[in-house]
Amino acid sequence: QVQLVESGGGLVQAGGSLRLSCAASGRTFSKYAMGWFRQAPGKEREFVAAISWSGGTTYYADSVKGRFTISRDNAKNTVSLQMNSLKPEDTAVYYCARGMLYHQGSTRSSDYDYWGQGTQVTVSS
Repeated sequence: QVQLVESGGGLVQAGGSLRLSCAASGRTFSKYAMGWFRQAPGKEREFVAAISWSGGTTYYADSVKGRFTISRDNAKNTVSLQMNSLKPEDTAVYYCARGMLYHQGSTRSSDYDYWGQGTQVTVSS
């Protein structure tokens, strides 16, 4: 059983920054792609960013490209999401998720099997 625990959410003013972290249990973290998704009230969960198992490839939603950066530390079993220039429309619950084995990463939520409990990010205008 894999456990993913997000942290780092909070309330920030527009234009500010937050750094989300996701700690994973288990000894196989480094073999899997990882991703971040978000869900705003009344909306469907949407893709935010993904990173390959090696960390060499990243993907971003157009809405966050240039503002968010995904990274991973396989020695510490963590994946992070640095969020800069935050906008009110970034307000959502953010989830990290485990992707596929030895994969480059995916934008599809169906390609992820384990999910964290989520962390709230609120951006005030």
